[in-house]
Amino acid sequence: MAETKLFPYNELSDADLVVDAVYEGGDANNLSAALLPDLLGVGTGGGFRAKRCPTDSQKYSYVVLYTTFSEPDWPDDLDRESGIFTYYGDNRDPGSRIHEKDGNKILREVFHNLHSGQRQTIPPFFVFTKEEGWNRKFRGLAVPGDRLENQSEDLVAVWKHNGGDRFQNYKATFTILDVDRVSRAWISDLQEGKFLTENTPDVWAKWKNTGKYTPLQADRTKDHRTKVEQLPTTEKEKTILQTVYSHCKNDSNQSRKFEYVASALFELMDSNVHQSKVTRQSRDGGRDAIGTYHIGSIGDSVDVEFALEAKCYKPSTGVGVHDTSRLISRLRHRQFGVFVTTSYVRKSAYEEIKQDGHPVLVLSGGDIAKILQKNGFTSKAEVKNWLDSQGPA
Repeated sequence: MAETKLFPYNELSDADLVVDAVYEGGDANNLSAALLPDLLGVGTGGGFRAKRCPTDSQKYSYVVLYTTFSEPDWPDDLDRESGIFTYYGDNRDPGSRIHEKDGNKILREVFHNLHSGQRQTIPPFFVFTKEEGWNRKFRGLAVPGDRLENQSEDLVAVWKHNGGDRFQNYKATFTILDVDRVSRAWISDLQEGKFLTENTPDVWAKWKNTGKYTPLQADRTKDHRTKVEQLPTTEKEKTILQTVYSHCKNDSNQSRKFEYVASALFELMDSNVHQSKVTRQSRDGGRDAIGTYHIGSIGDSVDVEFALEAKCYKPSTGVGVHDTSRLISRLRHRQFGVFVTTSYVRKSAYEEIKQDGHPVLVLSGGDIAKILQKNGFTSKAEVKNWLDSQGPA
């Protein structure tokens, strides 16, 4: 296993930005140990840390986006396979309107310029995440938008409530570009207000000039996920999953209740899922729910059938080959399967699905928590209310 590259604190001022490298903070137990001021000349606080441009060419030389990935109400996310980075604005508590915070002003301006073709005014974004102590990890060079995202959806205002007060914040979509290293020479150019120089990464220059995205995509190195990868990792996710499990476990017909919940979760995960219907117990043919996945919206379209199997197991109890084989054996020609469980799929069963090429999607306990969290169900009460609404029409 390759070791993560570490840039020591005393070398920050000359360091390049290397994807997934860790940059060391100071030893003090206060903001003087923060490393981003020394590394990039930006401030110590907040998720948005902008470097002002010294020329009149544009407002900012670059913007640092910082996230801890640990705020359940604001689930910033980096999809390493697609290179898509989802980032929430800085109006994260009641008391302010959506555009009163500086970070949201940056988002509004940048995405307006993106949609109106004024990419020349958009600065590069450097994404950093929290590591142990004051250490920070560089996640990549980002630009606003996504080559596959509708312009009406790459920046959206979302409502939240806290203590009875409602407020809005932005949810923004960025693309991490296929750049493994940002040179110190280009950082110096940017600080002087020079954006397109011999030191500029080619894919950023291409995006700037043509609008074409070249995302940093990373394929999985193995087919199946481990137990740890399938289960919740944060306390908030564990609470969400336990709420789902307890709700269905305590029902007089545990398996039946979870069938409705599992079917609704799949619809919640992907808006292309249509006509998901829980089957009658006496005539289910070994399938707990069936439905169609809709492909295409303009002109011609195709509906692909799927069959769903739901297993409400204690999160620590793994699903074995017997359970997954039941779904696999009942898939019809041109159908795909969806296996939903509050637990995880054991290695032998997962390997059989992947190595034999069975068209089965696994939604494990950790996936369930993330789906609900991503759709705004972040507290125990919100999850419980959603669960209460699931069941036969």
